[in-house]
Amino acid sequence: MSGRDRLRRVLPDRIEPLLSGTLFGRFLSVGIVGAFADNATLAVGALVLGLPDLPAKAVGVEVAIIVMFVVNERWTFAGRGAPGLGPLARRFGRSHLVRSGGVSLQIAAYWLLTRRLDVTVVAAGIDVWFLVASVAAIGVAMLVNYAFEGLFTWRLQRGEST
Repeated sequence: MSGRDRLRRVLPDRIEPLLSGTLFGRFLSVGIVGAFADNATLAVGALVLGLPDLPAKAVGVEVAIIVMFVVNERWTFAGRGAPGLGPLARRFGRSHLVRSGGVSLQIAAYWLLTRRLDVTVVAAGIDVWFLVASVAAIGVAMLVNYAFEGLFTWRLQRGEST
């Protein structure tokens, strides 16, 4: 059997669980928590600590990745990984590796929105466009992260959709 035939046989088994509304709803809920952690860190870094927005955004992304991994591990994909500290550490490493693609996409979208568009959104006398742009960039990366987290971090298979 050729590699292409093997891929055709395996791919549907790996993708089917991602179509679960329950699983996606949980992932989306966790993503909202992550977006809050990301944007809270960004706002504190930029508005309170006076950091430039791109470094503050990078720190916010890392905080969100850690928060979302913990919640996904305990809730969204609970019971899908092998027990023990070693397997947990491997999943955490895979999660970071997988999310690096989504992070790259998110940072690129954020950079485009904040550096290439001349937009101002004022709330309470403060331009908060950087926060609006952050939420939009998070949304762009979310679907990529969902697919790759399910496929590679927690290695979903057919029959594991809920």
